[in-house]
Amino acid sequence: MKTRFLLLFLIAFLVSCSSKKDRKYTPEEVEKWPAVNTESIFINLDDQVIKKKAAQIDKTFQNLKKKTTFNGTVLFAEKGRIVFEKSYGVRNLKTCKGELKNDDLYQLSSVSKMFTAEAIMILKSRGLVDYDVDIKTYIPEFPYDGITTRMLLTHRSGLSRYETLADNHWPNKKIPFTNDDMIEYYVKYQPNPYFKPDNGFHYCNVNYALLACIVERVSGKRFVDFMREDVFDVAGMHDSYIYDMPTDTMVSLYLPHCVQGYYVGRRCPRQAQNEYLNGVKGDKIMFSNVEDMYRFKVALDYGLFVPDSIQAEAFKPGSPKYSKRKDNYGFGWRISRKYPGCFYHYGWWKGYRSFFMFDKENDRTLIVLTNTDKGPNSDVFWKLLKDNTISLAPASINIPVMEIEENLKYPYSSYRER
Repeated sequence: MKTRFLLLFLIAFLVSCSSKKDRKYTPEEVEKWPAVNTESIFINLDDQVIKKKAAQIDKTFQNLKKKTTFNGTVLFAEKGRIVFEKSYGVRNLKTCKGELKNDDLYQLSSVSKMFTAEAIMILKSRGLVDYDVDIKTYIPEFPYDGITTRMLLTHRSGLSRYETLADNHWPNKKIPFTNDDMIEYYVKYQPNPYFKPDNGFHYCNVNYALLACIVERVSGKRFVDFMREDVFDVAGMHDSYIYDMPTDTMVSLYLPHCVQGYYVGRRCPRQAQNEYLNGVKGDKIMFSNVEDMYRFKVALDYGLFVPDSIQAEAFKPGSPKYSKRKDNYGFGWRISRKYPGCFYHYGWWKGYRSFFMFDKENDRTLIVLTNTDKGPNSDVFWKLLKDNTISLAPASINIPVMEIEENLKYPYSSYRER
């Protein structure tokens, strides 16, 4: 009898729940619901682990500051959570004044390249770029044959440096040298390439400067506008931008709206001045902070920009494996041979150094931005990234939180199935 009663009660309960499942509550009803103090019923089991990990990272950078006068901002994330974020040092190294802040903007130098590569992949996903056709399809006046967009992405074009071309022929170094000027000079002077297209690997800034030109020719937008509208705004990178040097004026003495870069050595630190080559975009001259850069990484993880099949090519080796070369190169990312499953890029340019590294296997990201031309060796960063003495469990909160809070859209994301 008791069994029959319990069975009838269970059926009635399930029917009741089923009938309420699809009911939609009005905002007025929701407001009457009692408030619940979630802190009293949930325990963050990772809280102590995160604090311990953060203390370990802080100790590492405190030591670096003492030994190498490290000056910059750091962000470390693991399994969907920012574990550590902190700034060390000052904005003005000459006066030792003005403490650095976590949202300060730095020049990313060559770390800009991964963002340019992403722009090309976005255009590929829209059917506007073919990786394997001659780039003269997009830049008809370019004087070299047989170079493809893929070769530019993987540094296999063989083209010589535009910096040398400009240094030799640009008449007034107080006037900005731009991407259009660069193409014009390759047409006019036609310097000898280092090797035939796709006949070797040579890391060279001209490849990514030309990719920025392709973005403009194909999209019909200025490169700075495409990056803002189709990359930065979409990912919620609200502070990031591509420096757009006014071409109708003389080169300004210093870069505006950012942490200034410095040359450091035995003598007093010297502030890096603006440079006529900063008029060239795509290979460098992007400004960002660690938080925005982590947003970019999250966007990659959850397929914000392009479908997974297209994004995956960024992390595939672009060159044959040579015993003399430690690491390979994908689309805007270096591929570590020493640490399988790890991808990174470093940057150095006119008083700035930057590091963007992530370990896909352990879901860890380390971003380091500095405003000095010298600093600690990257080995210490790799040691930190690969340290398994303290590990976090997978996060219980994922991308929907950001999407809801900031009304972001993730058209290619598969997070709902994860």
